[in-house]
Amino acid sequence: MGDIPAALESRLLRYVQIDTQSDEASSTVPSTAKQLVLLQLLQQELETIGAHNVQLTPTGFVIATIPATVHDRELPRIGLLAHVDTAADFTGAGVKPIVHRNYDGKPITLPDDPAQVLSPVDNPYLAGKIGDDIITASGTTLLGADDKAGVAIIMTAAEQLLAHPEIPHGEIRICFTPDEEIGTGITRLDMDALAVDFAYTLDGGQVGKLVYETFSADKAVVTITGVAAHPGAAYGKLVNALQLAAAIIDTLPRHTRTPETTIGRQGFVHVYQMSGTAARAELSFILRDFELEGLASHAALLQTVCAAIQATEPRAKISCVITPQYRNMRYWLDQDKRAVDFAVAAMRKVGIEPIFEPTRGGTDGSQLTERGVPTPNLFTGMQNIHGPLEWISVQDMAQAVNVCVELARTVAS
Repeated sequence: MGDIPAALESRLLRYVQIDTQSDEASSTVPSTAKQLVLLQLLQQELETIGAHNVQLTPTGFVIATIPATVHDRELPRIGLLAHVDTAADFTGAGVKPIVHRNYDGKPITLPDDPAQVLSPVDNPYLAGKIGDDIITASGTTLLGADDKAGVAIIMTAAEQLLAHPEIPHGEIRICFTPDEEIGTGITRLDMDALAVDFAYTLDGGQVGKLVYETFSADKAVVTITGVAAHPGAAYGKLVNALQLAAAIIDTLPRHTRTPETTIGRQGFVHVYQMSGTAARAELSFILRDFELEGLASHAALLQTVCAAIQATEPRAKISCVITPQYRNMRYWLDQDKRAVDFAVAAMRKVGIEPIFEPTRGGTDGSQLTERGVPTPNLFTGMQNIHGPLEWISVQDMAQAVNVCVELARTVAS
């Protein structure tokens, strides 16, 4: 079926060099215009490989159709999705991807920052990739395999299915999405335009990972309004909003309920941004837990801390606004496991044993599932995402393509 690894490598190397970082503070749709550069390229590529009804929607979604090859019976219509944006944790501008051909098992020093060393000792999964072609960035940027690897996998799987009409399958929708990293993109997807019975995001890690349980998530914004005064004449007048913000952070647990102190099914309260002046400051938090009761307890803790700090300084005003983001897809997939069962069967047919492990994060599939389209998450091979040591094996990506093609066949059977 053609040289799948070469096609994947070529696509990923091109895609990661396009800066597509999303911006939580933006009011535009998508949040950054640079995402449209890649989305327009993908629109063109889908048209070139022969996809049908290719469109770039006004809200930044590329949607296309792979026509069915089975016409004697009605089959479920499935979707394959991946997001084009990269995270704000580390810069994605000026990515210089490097292919470490036929990996020899030794530490990989990234040339633009020799302090960045990808070691198989610290990365046991890498130790198992001897002989693979490993792609990294150069040390000063993230790679962007999250989720441009998913994009490359879906494009390559689509190309294979379109080039081989002898493979039996129903109609398949391809969908590339913006602003997944800031949690707002998928809310703007027209479900009637997607029009699928169930779907899969290609946005997971090691080979075999099949995720149908995610965090539930809320966002919290704490705003502190102090009392401004000239520092030279501030005695008895100034109420410093930044000091109150620091007091809130200092009062919250530091040895429990934080990302760096929790593991497995433990949730957390994570402050990820602080901004402002002595007159007004703002703290941004994410709240995460696998259970709604735990999520509610994190919100209650934050609100209690804010109230306690407010009580120490009644001249200030402290507000805490909590906004729902997404919910654990397990609540819905426990009721309809067709998508999971098909994925399990497809993986096993290509010799991959599924790994069921809840993910300490979320995907576009979390919101899609809540909106009525069951959407578990499939592996791509991406590792160390959101940082300069991000890497991926081309051979892992090729296995994901095989799963996508077999999945189309399995649903048809």
